[in-house]
Amino acid sequence: MDISKKIAELKQDPEFANNVGMILIHNGIVRGWSRDSHDEVSGIEIKADYAKIKQIKAEHEKFPGIYKIVVEANEGTFKPGDDVLFLIVAGDIRENVKACLASLLDRVKSEAFSKNEIMA
Repeated sequence: MDISKKIAELKQDPEFANNVGMILIHNGIVRGWSRDSHDEVSGIEIKADYAKIKQIKAEHEKFPGIYKIVVEANEGTFKPGDDVLFLIVAGDIRENVKACLASLLDRVKSEAFSKNEIMA
């Protein structure tokens, strides 16, 4: 995803300026080491449950002050440095947008993503 392009697209919405005072972005990237052991990894295999992601997104778009959410979840085999998850949350004020992004990220990662690290 080209984040700048996606934000420019969101700003084309005639109601954007009336509803958005903040955008927060999460760009999940493959680390070169395991979270648990800190051992070096050469890659990661990711599976995404797109139906579950759609459900979680819809639930979060109902949060107070949230105007739009964009989710792009990549599936497959990736190497360190590759992008695997983009979340964009646009909303009215920082308290609402921060809370929504934190909840969205935690739920997508715990409920709709599975991964298998490939050790170096």
